[in-house]
Amino acid sequence: MSAIIEAEHVTKVFGSPREASRALFMIGEGVARNLIRERTGCLVAVENVSLSVESGELFVLMGLSGSGKSTFLRCLNGIVNPTSGAVTIAGITLNARERGQLIGLRRQYLTMVFQQFGLLPHRTVRDNAGFGLEIQGKSSKEREPAVMDALDRVGLKAWANSYPHELSGGMQQRVGLARALATGAPVLLMDEPFSALDPLIRREMQDELLRLQRELGRSIVFVTHDLNEAMKLGDRIGIMREGALVQVGTSEEILSNPADQYVAQFVEDIDRSRALNAGAIMRDAGALLATMGPRQAVRRMRQVGLSSAFVVERDNRLLGILRVDRAVTAIGQGADSIRSLIDDIVLTASPDDAVVEVARGVATEKVPAAVIDEQRRLLGIVTWVDIVATISGLPLGDGDSSTSGGDS
Repeated sequence: MSAIIEAEHVTKVFGSPREASRALFMIGEGVARNLIRERTGCLVAVENVSLSVESGELFVLMGLSGSGKSTFLRCLNGIVNPTSGAVTIAGITLNARERGQLIGLRRQYLTMVFQQFGLLPHRTVRDNAGFGLEIQGKSSKEREPAVMDALDRVGLKAWANSYPHELSGGMQQRVGLARALATGAPVLLMDEPFSALDPLIRREMQDELLRLQRELGRSIVFVTHDLNEAMKLGDRIGIMREGALVQVGTSEEILSNPADQYVAQFVEDIDRSRALNAGAIMRDAGALLATMGPRQAVRRMRQVGLSSAFVVERDNRLLGILRVDRAVTAIGQGADSIRSLIDDIVLTASPDDAVVEVARGVATEKVPAAVIDEQRRLLGIVTWVDIVATISGLPLGDGDSSTSGGDS
């Protein structure tokens, strides 16, 4: 992947130009934000933020109210001009003085979804979804295919001729999302788009966004103050505090290695069973090859203290599970291969499955879950011990690999 958005040392100071210059100097001297406001009357909304967003990445920017996240988002599309620093979109550096270039950049590369739906009440769903294309100068005939495709993707094709007041809050937000998708812009900037929705509808919209992202692969910067939402959605997460970016990483990295005490306290109450997935907590499977004999298999299971183990082909494709009692019986019968002893009914999970989803199966079946990819290759396993440790907040990766392939 390559970066489609780059921000370099972006600072935004609200205040008179003269005092803002003083404030910039004070920032460079390390003066605290509250003292700068006291001495200059200026608000340092964003302070020296640098980050890159990769093409196709869903990057979540989060922080408490007043942390500067929404101001920084507006710096990314030129709604707010940085006091210092630079923003580059698709290799083009934003320049507030070049108004035409900025408008062209927004039309071609950027679209934004706000917390408030921003629908025009006198226009139909179809016309609202096509409003961005209309602004671009596209004719009704040119707009129609893109609009109907976008409405179909968000499940509102049948409501194309309805008006906003006939829709629920969640459906209205879907129209806003369809409007963003219809433009075909590769970059979506989303400012707390789901925060006004009821919890159930909010979860549905989160799932909808993830589905659309899998289908379309847009580059998204999503702002939220909800940590659980950030952990669910973000490929990477940036945490802001008092205008500064204090940590960037995956949910696993932030939960396992918080950058400072502030981040540690911030993530302390996160629902780790929903924030983390099977790929983050899985351990080595210690798998057996299907070409092994039962005596070799029993010896391997004895060495690591297992009563069962997963069995794979040489290409690591999962075949099933072998239980030690079947292998011992086969030795007495003179068998020379474990292939016929394998039980092909096993509990499996995708590396993207949330821990809470995997936990249900492991708790019910009383066996580890085999984590497999789309080609059924065995990537690792998740045991009940791993799940309990994760929910309890113990560091990831501290599990004893000697118990990797066996009982929960």
